[in-house]
Amino acid sequence: MIYAIAAPIFYASIAIIAIAASRAVCKDIAPEEDGPPSGRPPYVILVVASAIVGELLMYWHAMPLQLGIAAMVLFALVACWCSDAVCGIVPDAFTLAPLAALMLFSFAQRDWGMMISAAVVFVPFALAAFFSKGRGMGWGDVKLVALSGAALGAPLVVFALAAACGVAAVVHHFSRARRGPIAFAPYIAAFTGIALPLGLAR
Repeated sequence: MIYAIAAPIFYASIAIIAIAASRAVCKDIAPEEDGPPSGRPPYVILVVASAIVGELLMYWHAMPLQLGIAAMVLFALVACWCSDAVCGIVPDAFTLAPLAALMLFSFAQRDWGMMISAAVVFVPFALAAFFSKGRGMGWGDVKLVALSGAALGAPLVVFALAAACGVAAVVHHFSRARRGPIAFAPYIAAFTGIALPLGLAR
């Protein structure tokens, strides 16, 4: 019973720390003029959603290692969401550090699934970033996608990212700033977070 109460509080705290970290990174960064419009992230929703993820992981009897991976990935997702929404960037510190940790774990365990899943989604998004010169797809988004692949595994990450792209396209089509770029990291983070309990407890 105590774990069922502690888990949501712990993951909500992770989200709060991620929000603070994002604010610290973005406080001296002005959004680019040709970047996505700056907005206010839904801080309360992010904290509550993180708590729900923690509760679901406990309900599905996630192992301690899975709980640790979820905490690390949730921190990255919330921090990237907030950073992209506020200042239009996805800092490497929030993507490469957890991605490197997962890749080292994968290598140590000889579990090549994480690496393969990360590569499967990294390649097409990297090609999009390369050919659009970082405008249609930013390299920060590409690194976040690779983290999503490592955390969720294939084929779940393919469905999650396809949903993210579809919803982003629909929202952008009906938004006022249809001609400008969009902050894509929130969509990646949202659908990765939704799929995360299923991906880790599979």
